[in-house]
Amino acid sequence: MRDEMQRFLLEYRFGMQEIETKVAILREEFQHMHDYNPIEHVSSRVKSPDSLVEKVVRKGIDSDFASIREHITDIAGVRITCSFTTDAYRLFDLLTAQDDITLVAVKDYIAEPKGNGYKSLHAILEVPVFLSTGRVDVPVEVQFRTIAMDFWASLEHKIYYKYDRQVPDGLLASLKDAADTAAELDERMQRLHRELHGPGAAPHGPERMIAV
Repeated sequence: MRDEMQRFLLEYRFGMQEIETKVAILREEFQHMHDYNPIEHVSSRVKSPDSLVEKVVRKGIDSDFASIREHITDIAGVRITCSFTTDAYRLFDLLTAQDDITLVAVKDYIAEPKGNGYKSLHAILEVPVFLSTGRVDVPVEVQFRTIAMDFWASLEHKIYYKYDRQVPDGLLASLKDAADTAAELDERMQRLHRELHGPGAAPHGPERMIAV
């Protein structure tokens, strides 16, 4: 069973690496051809077997691999942190335009933030992985966010962990205020960027999003 689980997760690691390679190519092209890098940093992870089993139990999903594959789409995850909000949408457009990537689902928490102030663009992208046994289409959750969004989300995660998700109301209100401040900073920095590089520096935006 352990060997089967490791092989199952290996497919997701390969899928994650395929997305990382595509992002690295875009990053290098921007640097060499456009003298601009929209990507600040990239992080990735595959759920551990223990974490995956915990989520299967919590959600009441059948424990066979077919059910897990169908119902859990964030086993592999890539987070792309960008300089500006428009960069997040631009990279989303560029990745989903590639003909070997299938956009399975998208949740735009930038255009419509969560109630606590969380902002990020979440997409489930399906990418083909070619193994010795044949092709496997692997879903990878890709998150696009700005530096300010990433900083806020990191702080929020640490606070929820410290309080075991029972965060005092006063602290929740402060977190929401901080999210509003981070959003304002993103808007101000975007305006400065446009003033420096002109309106053509930001051709993509929330109006380009298509709900799936």
